[in-house]
Parts: sequence; C-alpha cells; structure tokens
Amino acid sequence: MSITQTPAWKALESHLEGGMRDVHLKTLFAEGERFTDFSRQAAGITLDLSKQRMRRETLDKLLALAEEAGVKEAIQQLTRGDAINLTEGRPALHTALRLPADAELELDGRDVVADVHASLAKMRTLVERLHAGQWKGATGKVITDVVNLGVGGSDLGPLMVSSALRGYRVEVDNPVAVHFASTIDGTQLADVLPKLDPETTIFIYSSKSFGTIDTKANADTALVWLNRGTGVEEAALKAQHFIGVSTKPEKMAEWGFAEEHRVLFWDWVGGRYSLWSGIGLGIAIEVGMDNFQRLLAGAHQMDEHFRHAPLADNLPVLFALAGIWNVNFLDIRSLAVLPYDGRLKYLPGYFQQLEMESNGKSVTNAGAPVDYSTCPVLWGEVGPNGQHAFYQLLHQGTQAVACDFIAPINRYDEIENDALRESFKTQHRLALANCFAQSRVLMLGDEAIKSEQTPPPYKRYAGNQPSSTILLDSITPESVGALVALYEHKVFVQGVIWDIDSFDQWGVELGKKIATETEAILLSGEGLDQLDDSSRHLVERVRRG
Repeated sequence: MSITQTPAWKALESHLEGGMRDVHLKTLFAEGERFTDFSRQAAGITLDLSKQRMRRETLDKLLALAEEAGVKEAIQQLTRGDAINLTEGRPALHTALRLPADAELELDGRDVVADVHASLAKMRTLVERLHAGQWKGATGKVITDVVNLGVGGSDLGPLMVSSALRGYRVEVDNPVAVHFASTIDGTQLADVLPKLDPETTIFIYSSKSFGTIDTKANADTALVWLNRGTGVEEAALKAQHFIGVSTKPEKMAEWGFAEEHRVLFWDWVGGRYSLWSGIGLGIAIEVGMDNFQRLLAGAHQMDEHFRHAPLADNLPVLFALAGIWNVNFLDIRSLAVLPYDGRLKYLPGYFQQLEMESNGKSVTNAGAPVDYSTCPVLWGEVGPNGQHAFYQLLHQGTQAVACDFIAPINRYDEIENDALRESFKTQHRLALANCFAQSRVLMLGDEAIKSEQTPPPYKRYAGNQPSSTILLDSITPESVGALVALYEHKVFVQGVIWDIDSFDQWGVELGKKIATETEAILLSGEGLDQLDDSSRHLVERVRRG
C-alpha cells in the first residue's frame, strides 16, 4: 500500500486543506512563541524549525506519519547492520565506521569494529610516516605533496571536510599539502601538476569499486607525469607513489600498490557515506589522525542521539519531517543550503550528492512507481555570496524554495592580536546578522521592518518562504562530524517514509555504460550507425575537429 493511503498521510492532507495550505508564517508567529516547540539541541548543534510553515498540530501529525512508516524500527535496522540496501542485499553501516574501539558489532560472523579500527590504525601509520618525513619517493626525496584522485563520494566528502577544518591543520616536522582532482576531463590535474614536483608527490587512488573510469583516467595521467618527471619505471612508481583505497583488495594488488599502501573499506559503506573510512585519508593527512578521530566521535555522538532519542526530540527525525511537509504537502521542491561561513563552501555540493543520489528515486522498495514527490532539487552557496547572486529570486521570485541556514556561533577566538581578533569577530558578527536577517525577511516579508508607508510593488517582499536554521557552537572536528551525520540520518528517515532505497544508485550506472561505448565510437568511428541522429552528428563533428 502506498504511504499516501495510510491514515497518517490522509490526516495530514485534511490538516493541509483545513487551513494550513495558505497560512502565512507571519500569522503563525503572531499566534505565540514558537522556538520552544520547534527547536532542539544535541551533539553541539541547535536545530531551529520555528520558521517552517507548520503548527504544533502539524508536527504531531508528521510524527504520527513517522510512527506509521516504521521509522523507530528502521533506525534500529540501520545501526545493527540489517540488509536495508534492498536492491544490493547488504547493510548500510556507515555508522559502524564511527564506533569506538570498545563497541561490539558483528556482521556475518566478523567483528566489524575490529576491522574498522585495523583500517584506522593503518591510516595512522601512513599519516605519521608522511608527517615525520619518512616517506621517500622512487628517487629518494621526501614526499611533500599528496593528490587525492577520486570522484563523487571519494572526492566531495574529503574535499568538504578538509576545507571546513582548515584551522586544524597540524604542525609537524614535514608539512604535507593535500590537493584534489576529480574531473574526468583532466582540468584539475592540468592545473595542479605544474605546481608540484614528481619526485616528491604521491597520489591517493580512491575508488570503492576500483572500476570508476574518471579516477582511472586521472591515475593513468598521473603515472605518465611521474614517469616523465622521474624516469622511473611504472611498477616502482605504483609501489612508491600511490596509495590505494578501495573495497577490492584483489584489484589493488593486481594494479600494483605495495601491500602497506592498500587501505581497505567495505561494500556495506556507500560511496557518499564513506568519508569516515579510508576515503578520508586526505582529511587525516591535513588535520592529523587525532583530529580525524574527533570527527568520527562527533558523528558517533549524533548517531547515539539518533538511535536513542524519542522521535519528538530527535533532530534528524524532526529535520526530515519538515522536509516531508514541504515537499509532499506544501509542494516546495527546491532546497537551498546556505552556510554562513566560508570554510563550509563545499557543503552544498556535498549535500547535493548525499540527498539527490540517495533519494532521487521514483520506484518504491516493492518496485512500484511512486505516486508522490521524493527528493527536492538541492543547491546552494556560501550565504553572503548568495545574497549578491540568487537571493533576489528567494525574496521576489515566483519559485517556492525552502532554505537551510547554517552558521557557527563562535569564531576567531584563537587570534592572539587583540585588534585583529576584534576586527575578524566584527566580520563574523556581520555574517551572523545577515544570516538571521535573511531568514527573517524570507519569513515575514515586508513586515520584517515596520513602516508607515506602503512600498511600491517592485519593493514588496511577500515572505512566507520556510527555512531551518542550524547553529554550531563552533566549527570543530566534532561539530562537523555531527552536522554531516545529522544530514545523513535526515536523508535516511525521508527514504523510510517515501519507501525507497536510500543506499543504491542505479540511476548512475546506465550513463557510465553508454559513455564507455560512446568513447570507443569516438576513437574508432565504428558503430556510428547505432547512434541516434543527434549523437551521430555530434560524434562526427568531434571527429572532423
């Protein structure tokens, strides 16, 4: 039975038509204080949902929907390792990557916690070897630069966290710079390689399947660059200038990584949920293993809250339900992620993959077409920059957009010079003022500022755009871990309610297959007659050029 036929869903529809469809946020705020009813705190995060277009009755009915959809039991299934990735028949155990060493969890007779911490120990060995200047390249020079080669989850997560935690870069005997290259066209490698020395550079080849053509293409180019710069044969370069991170130990061995340079993770870790594993090696090199494990600890704290808190006080559950209300009842199918801190500039791109690859589905777990909307289109930018780009549409456009405002409360305390510290704190205060002001104007429209005169139409603000505000005490490894885990679990709860598999990604696979076939046609010209009219002429144009 479709979720839309359940009593809880029908009660929400009746509630919507009973006065909630067109109610304005300014009316809701005039009814009384809302912050207590619609905000919660956990794991160093404050989640404020009071600017969402709902009443207490709305939230109660959404909680009833979560109960009816089996969210409580689904949370336990996720964390204990049930095979909830139904189309691939395996668990989605990214929470296990954050478990402390004294935890207990078995999967098919194997001690998952022991495996995870063995991988972490291997990461620590590699990181400390680099930081001590003990890793030398094929020509005997000390390694000073690392390039992470990955795409999707093997790039977006490490890149985002490394940027967010730039203030936690460790001071070591041998500072090592980390660079990222993901694009299949080679642009990023072409930009970074001329700045590096092949004798002192190594590459992290990150690929869950070890079959991703994007990463293989970049690794092949890296090998050519290393060979031309060092004159060393390929086998030695693979052994001394590459680290492999994959779920496929046999493929890593076949490719030629030295055994001590192979970092393993597992099929039960989805690519977009993998920054907590060896895929996060680039993060650990930048911030050190102690800070990397603080990142894991922050995520684990949110995991524990998610696992044990009642639904009515559970941050990921409440966050998910606000999204369900917007998408399925208020028909708001666009979500902007707006961090008010430049260190979080890669957060929107990371959450795009997390949400849209997880819940961009149109078939239920039973294989039936859904008869309701699922994942919204997610986008965003650093908030102050967005204000000068697309906030015009948010305030006066014709599109309904929900927004997530994200900001740290504290910043710049570590600056020693009093005058400089106060100047930077002034800038941070300005960022917070803009964050709160923008969400207030999106909510209230013209009424955010009282005036005796009615502005002309082109200066009017309708308001009534819903938003959530997420405050971190400060940006630390723990708070970043908790923030990402909050979004991971929100996505999962929404997938449970929509009755879709949040952990597969079959929509990505067909394009990969056809791209491989098309590349062969581009190279040889054979098979053009198998293509459609548009594709055939485009290929012919490229071949002529």
